[in-house]
Amino acid sequence: MLAVIKTGGKQYIVHPGDKIKVEKLNFSEGEDIVFNDVLLVSEEDGKESHIGTPTVSEYSVKGKILSQSKGKKLIVYKYKPKKRYHKKQGHRQMYSEVEITEIKKGK
Repeated sequence: MLAVIKTGGKQYIVHPGDKIKVEKLNFSEGEDIVFNDVLLVSEEDGKESHIGTPTVSEYSVKGKILSQSKGKKLIVYKYKPKKRYHKKQGHRQMYSEVEITEIKKGK
């Protein structure tokens, strides 16, 4: 069984047992989380699919927070030629690693 969930403004294709990195969620490590924004659910055999308009309200996806961490550092450099302007800035995005435990019918 697979599902497409939406969190942090992005969409993820998930199967039970998958580990995904999503934008930081305000939960501590080891806590369970339920994703209610399920956009699509499909059975393994591919015979039965449920497509949401915009979400499939009768399905939910459960997961467990494994860790909270920072991503790779990105350097942003702004430069204007002949104007003596330059600015160097770094950014590290916070991530939550989530293990998908089950895709179930019902809230």
